[in-house]
Amino acid sequence: MAEYNMHILVCGGTGCMASQSELIQTNFKNKLNEYGLADEIQVILTGCFGFCEKGPIVKILPDNTFYTRVTPEDVPEIVDEHIIKGRKLERLLYLNPETNERIGDSKGMDFYKKQIRIALRNCGFINPENIEEYIARHGYSALGTCLSEKSPAEVIRMVKDSGLRGRGGGGFPTGLKWELTRKSFSDQKYVVCNADEGDPGAFMDRSILEGDPHSVLEAMAICGFCIGADKGLVYIRAEYPLAIERLKIAIGQAREYGLLGNDILGTGFNFDIEIRYGAGAFVCGEETALIHSMEGQRGEPTVKPPFPAEKGYNGKPTNVNNVETFANIPVIINKGAEWFASIGTEKSKGTKVFALAGNINNVGLIEVPMGITLREIIYDIGGGIKDGREFKAVQTGGPSGGCLTKSFLDTPIDYDNLVAAGSMMGSGGMIVLDDSSCMVAIAKFYLEFTLEESCGKCTPCRIGNKRLYEILEKITDGKGELEDLNRLRMLSNVIKDTSLCGLGQTSPNPVLSTLDNFYDEYLAHVNSSTCPAGQCKALVNYTIDADKCTGCTLCFRNCPVGAISGEKRGLHYIVQSLCIKCGVCFEKCKFDAVLIA
Repeated sequence: MAEYNMHILVCGGTGCMASQSELIQTNFKNKLNEYGLADEIQVILTGCFGFCEKGPIVKILPDNTFYTRVTPEDVPEIVDEHIIKGRKLERLLYLNPETNERIGDSKGMDFYKKQIRIALRNCGFINPENIEEYIARHGYSALGTCLSEKSPAEVIRMVKDSGLRGRGGGGFPTGLKWELTRKSFSDQKYVVCNADEGDPGAFMDRSILEGDPHSVLEAMAICGFCIGADKGLVYIRAEYPLAIERLKIAIGQAREYGLLGNDILGTGFNFDIEIRYGAGAFVCGEETALIHSMEGQRGEPTVKPPFPAEKGYNGKPTNVNNVETFANIPVIINKGAEWFASIGTEKSKGTKVFALAGNINNVGLIEVPMGITLREIIYDIGGGIKDGREFKAVQTGGPSGGCLTKSFLDTPIDYDNLVAAGSMMGSGGMIVLDDSSCMVAIAKFYLEFTLEESCGKCTPCRIGNKRLYEILEKITDGKGELEDLNRLRMLSNVIKDTSLCGLGQTSPNPVLSTLDNFYDEYLAHVNSSTCPAGQCKALVNYTIDADKCTGCTLCFRNCPVGAISGEKRGLHYIVQSLCIKCGVCFEKCKFDAVLIA
């Protein structure tokens, strides 16, 4: 490989790509060519840096300068000032909102200080389309160690001793799953990577595949060696074009280097990988539904047992792990089970990747040790609530999880603690809500998503969730009765106990958790037909405060249905019979004269 004096890393994750990071890379190359520096400075399009709120991101090595919200137009100035004159471009450095200080090194940013990157170790550091860069960071050394120095039983023992649990949501011990699949007798076995990430606001697996696809391929090959499989399948949703493209490139390079295919590293071990596409069905995140989809059948779950470890793809023993689970495997082999187990809590080892989103300042992708508290994530890493508003709840686990209140902020995060709190880890979605959020509407939102994604195979999920949604809709329309709250709880428990798969069994969680933690909001909707957060349109009336109205006509001019009357510089009022409760008048008024009643 060529040697360079400097490297310019440009974030190439989906979010930054949508903000012209490819053009930023091109502009850097063109500008460096003008100065005759193309042979001395390498420009790389990497995977996601994680700090999505501040993207597109450009990092310059070796001084580790971290530039935020870079545009293609900024490139000439960066080259002239930083590259040529050796002066950091202050205006593009990260601004610490508390100290108002510009920080040029990512190591000094609160966003990264408490993170430990294992699954994300290479994202943002290497070119995901260059296998040599992966190899330079100990890539495929774990596979080599397994094939040349260890038996399948020894590797499985390492994975078991590490305490790694499935990162797809269920938290099943990974080593045990491998062991069960190995013990199943068959002439053919399969390794399946579940990349069908479907939680709203979640992008953990996508970012790993976009930024470090070889880590997953290497882990799948190690799994194949352990369970006696020679075939691997990556099931990925077709909505991930960038991840698919880089995965294809990685598979081709691994074959070219003899790291996939026949007689890998001259050991006699054969293993190859194919890609299978999903249509974006949330239920296909469940392993039996996923397997049926890959077989060309309807993506519907089946009763277990038999488990996929006994009878999976094409009726053969199949091991299914998700992307993040596989991404941890090479590190466990290279650094040892004890090292991995030293991170985290007693029953939840290692780290967890979360997609931090919602009403929070630092939206992005983070990887934190198990046992960290919600408070540390939301305030230390996430930078607190947007616009100085109050924290209200955090939704973990996506549609299958629950909403947790302030009382849970100091709860150490692991699989068991979140379940005990009425939520779950899930695949890693974490949506922060502020005091403007209506928790009844939030429960309805997630239930609507579940309704759309249900396969409809079992009655409790197909019919029960529909009835749940209708009750919530009745409540948010101001037509609810006190007895409806009892019906919500009773029906939720029946659905949990009788649904066929994890989608139905967990679908009432947002309803139950909001009932437990925000019962007063439900009571307000039912007893007084009011929405405390002012979010349920049917329960909201907009009025104009006569003392504050200046007659500026902003509300009058922006009302889409002409429901506001009044003369310029005179008092305005809202005709309630015409108002469609869109809230435009509330948003546009600069004098806080529009009130929500």
